[in-house]
Amino acid sequence: MGGRTWDMASQTCNYILGSTYPPSFPLPSLLRHVKSVVWWGSWKGAKCSADGPTVNQTQVGFGNPPKFMVEVHNNCAMCPVIDVHIKCGNFSQALVSPRLFKVLGHDNCVVNAGLPLPPLQKFSFNYSHQKYPMSPSIWYFQCE
Repeated sequence: MGGRTWDMASQTCNYILGSTYPPSFPLPSLLRHVKSVVWWGSWKGAKCSADGPTVNQTQVGFGNPPKFMVEVHNNCAMCPVIDVHIKCGNFSQALVSPRLFKVLGHDNCVVNAGLPLPPLQKFSFNYSHQKYPMSPSIWYFQCE
């Protein structure tokens, strides 16, 4: 018996070997964790490949140029997503801080310097320009 758990307190993925539940978790924490685990076998962590990050853009300013808010959402309930790359066309680095959204090359930008985005959390930034089409291209789940 074994598997993976997401430790909310330390924001790390723990590997559990030879136990039916993580003995270090207090019962309320364990119960919250159990609600988000997909059970197949014993303590196998949820696979999030179908729950990859999504990008949504909302126009928040209607001047010339218009202003957009970009939200990158981690849809996985179990694991942080890291090193999220976005297809971003010819996005200009001058429009936003590279700490938030860094242009690496044509149609390749990275969100939040590649740092982890916790389960079910959003990361957002704004830019003022005509709308750039954006979609996730590459990402990794920290628990896998």
